[in-house]
Amino acid sequence: MIFDVTVNGRDYRVELDQRESSAWIGRVNGEEIAVNLAHTASGVLSLLIGGRSYEVVANSPQQQVAIGGTRYAVEVRDPRSWKTRRVRAGADEGPKKLVAPMPGKVVRVIAQPGTQVEQGSGVIVIEAMKMQNELKSPKKGTVAKVLVTEGAAVNPGDVLAVIE
Repeated sequence: MIFDVTVNGRDYRVELDQRESSAWIGRVNGEEIAVNLAHTASGVLSLLIGGRSYEVVANSPQQQVAIGGTRYAVEVRDPRSWKTRRVRAGADEGPKKLVAPMPGKVVRVIAQPGTQVEQGSGVIVIEAMKMQNELKSPKKGTVAKVLVTEGAAVNPGDVLAVIE
């Protein structure tokens, strides 16, 4: 099974192959990961990845997943579906939001409104758990809005900037 998954605004290609009843081999953007899973309740999975245990709680109406108490905005698409192919064909069209992938503090705004950016170039730096993370532009375009200031606290899923 192959899925395109967006987690807090970041895109991943996820491939899953079942080896045994609870053993799976997964590839995330080509990197192989062995996973054991068990359904523990409705909408709840227990995952064993690399010797660590994770509880995943799916909340379908809001398209959110909670892993270890942290919530993530998730969208799962089948790349073979007609709707997904049609949407992806125009993926660079229109404004794109740059969202916070984790709670943290804005350390630096690299690109001010009006700045031309390439896809993958740094826009904002946030600090989380004493590590600085540079958030990159999802597309080539112009920074239309920066919705945060340096020193501001952000939560996962908060929109930090808009790229047009």
